[in-house]
Amino acid sequence: MTPQIIVIAKEPRPGRVKTRLTPPYTPRQAAALAEAALRDTLAAVAAAPAARRVLALLGEPGPWLPAGYDVVPQRGDGLAERLTHAFDDARSACPAPAVLIGMDTPQVTPGLLAEAGRLLDEHDVVVGPAADGGFWLLGQREPDPALLSGLPMSRSDTGALLLRRIREAGLRTALLPELTDVDTAADARAVAERAPSSRFAAAVAALGMDVPA
Repeated sequence: MTPQIIVIAKEPRPGRVKTRLTPPYTPRQAAALAEAALRDTLAAVAAAPAARRVLALLGEPGPWLPAGYDVVPQRGDGLAERLTHAFDDARSACPAPAVLIGMDTPQVTPGLLAEAGRLLDEHDVVVGPAADGGFWLLGQREPDPALLSGLPMSRSDTGALLLRRIREAGLRTALLPELTDVDTAADARAVAERAPSSRFAAAVAALGMDVPA
């Protein structure tokens, strides 16, 4: 079954997103990079096969949101709880498997998202590992709250702890290629170089690629 795809994101407002980019970027510049990353992510999802496209949003929609998305508010305390609720809410609205990604990997392609959906045909869980030790994608055929409940987030071992839980649950797992989350100025440059035709790369270039790490 073609999965639904969930993007979990924050409204790109200065001082509320990508705070680790400041400095060297100003809060307004960091928000501009966040918006570009979000636009690239939403465009990739729009071009990928999906039973439903969902934006789990913290904040308010803006002109960066294309048509074709169901917007739902994030709920819960802490990222792990918000991810769990995003899966549960998606399942309540649509019985299809769900693939969830964030707004931190603007280099994601429709092909990678389609591959995640194909892997869910034969696996229970699909994970996209991130270079910082986390994960950039999580796909589930059936939502399992135990995978994320209380999971320490934003740590170098977050991805390893998630995979341990998946193994202990006896779930069939597939891995996608590793991608880099945009957290620092060095990350921004690396991702822009990997996806030179993206909106994100254009935004990084407009602000100056020589910003120190």
